[in-house]
Amino acid sequence: MNLRNFLDQSFSNALVAAGAPEGTPGMVRPSAKANFGDYQSNGVMPVAKKLGMNPREFAQKVIERVELDGIVEKLEVAGPGFINITLTSDWVAKQLSDFDSRCGVDTQSSQTIVVDYSAPNVAKEMHVGHLRSTIIGDAVVRVLEFLGHNVVRCNHIGDWGTQFGMLIAHLEELMKENPEILESELSDLEEFYRESKQKYDSDEDFALRARGYVVKLQGGDQWCNDMWRKLVDVTMEQNQKTYDRLNVTLTRENTMGESMYNDMLPAVVSELKEKGLAEESEGATVVFLDEFKNKDGDRMGVIIQKKDGGFLYTTTDIACAKYRHEQLNADRVLYFIDSRQAQHLQQAWTIIRKAKIIPETMSLEHHAFGMMLGNDGRPFKTRTGGVVKLADLLNESQERAAALIEEKSSDLTAEQKQAVIDAVSIGAVKYADLSKNRTTDYIFEWDNMLSFEGNTAPYLQYAYTRVASVFRKAEVSLEDYQADVEIKEAAERTLALKLMQFSEVVDTVAKDGTPHALCTYLYELSGNFMSFYEACPINKEGVEGDVRTSRLALSKLVAQTLKTGLDLLGIKVVDRM
Repeated sequence: MNLRNFLDQSFSNALVAAGAPEGTPGMVRPSAKANFGDYQSNGVMPVAKKLGMNPREFAQKVIERVELDGIVEKLEVAGPGFINITLTSDWVAKQLSDFDSRCGVDTQSSQTIVVDYSAPNVAKEMHVGHLRSTIIGDAVVRVLEFLGHNVVRCNHIGDWGTQFGMLIAHLEELMKENPEILESELSDLEEFYRESKQKYDSDEDFALRARGYVVKLQGGDQWCNDMWRKLVDVTMEQNQKTYDRLNVTLTRENTMGESMYNDMLPAVVSELKEKGLAEESEGATVVFLDEFKNKDGDRMGVIIQKKDGGFLYTTTDIACAKYRHEQLNADRVLYFIDSRQAQHLQQAWTIIRKAKIIPETMSLEHHAFGMMLGNDGRPFKTRTGGVVKLADLLNESQERAAALIEEKSSDLTAEQKQAVIDAVSIGAVKYADLSKNRTTDYIFEWDNMLSFEGNTAPYLQYAYTRVASVFRKAEVSLEDYQADVEIKEAAERTLALKLMQFSEVVDTVAKDGTPHALCTYLYELSGNFMSFYEACPINKEGVEGDVRTSRLALSKLVAQTLKTGLDLLGIKVVDRM
């Protein structure tokens, strides 16, 4: 149950019963301080102002009409017209006792949601610039599927364009020397791309041949298509190793590159012309948009076909949205693309809406993100100023994690130690990113992200092992433990209420594409558990049997929620550290 939504609906109904317009929201929020109750309804004051009533008097009318018998212990008017809500501990305990493996999260009415994320380029190795799109997108995908939605993963790779002429020409030369080059020596894609570009810029014969291959490729030439396919295959094979290592759910079947929409582009241009949106301008086909102005204040022209017949990224994005409507029946499309592409996407979507290419009910959402920065506040680079390969970043994280675990762990087997190193090294890199608001830039710092203190993956992973150790000491199975919860102490109540809020946070991530909200929740839950553990003994002598049973039940819910929440972030837990 999403408790906040439940309370909000209850107060919405009460507001309407008290004289507010139909559909007035209850505006329920968790209280900022314990002395304000557990939740607070802020919906009274704006309605009272419109009705010309005293807010406190109107709030009292709402309290008299709200139907929460057996759920609420106390309702009181506070300040100019807030309503403080205190839940009964028995009702909260009953809800937690009924929790199953979903930690109180209900499935939703299923939508088809396309999530566009990762999107590396062919013949280039993934670098740190691909990290945010890949892991933020994947966390949201996991959450949406957990809620019961039909999720279509879309890896919109850069697999088309004029650069493939030079890449095919260079590959042809290498294959003359070694026909097995793709299976053996072409492991450094960056070097392959650099060599292709250098030859293109310095050798006119090579450049002429490369331009010819572009024309042949776009014209459907079988040999060129085979060479192009080889380049795509070797790139995605390397990328898949990175996805698997990152514990990201993308597979080769989720690849939907730019080339996929190639045959649709002429029809898109024709449709925009027929609808009077596109026109000829200096030989190119352009859509002029009143919604966007250039530096001179004139309406901006968006080119959808160049005068040489070539198409633009905007054309592809229009075709892409059309495909996702007509072939995938999407209700929502979420684009995890960096913030610098905002204007490009808005222009494409403005054209799509004007042309009525998709229905108004189909949501197009740009979930933009900032950049990963180094300690100098500039984009994260190597010491020599080069782009950091994602594989190199993960290798360094593993080396640092191994050294850290070696210092701390003495009673783990070699196999257990390796599992911890793998979980901590990948978890730390992902969590350092996911825990930051995606709309902002953030500074990547090794020491902070691998710390066992503060809002980090190792801290949360360690919190899970603390709960596991409680059950080992109690000599009962964490996975199989079943018991009802009773709430007697303040620390138990605080922990119980935080557990009840998991569903609210999951819904927020699904709605807003903000995994950092889940990270913050899990960090706060871990802190609440540590406070509970200190204030409420479990395995100590003198603790009564029924009290111990209930506290173990609460502890199991904490472990279950931590494990579920971290899994939604794509981060693994271990039983011992």
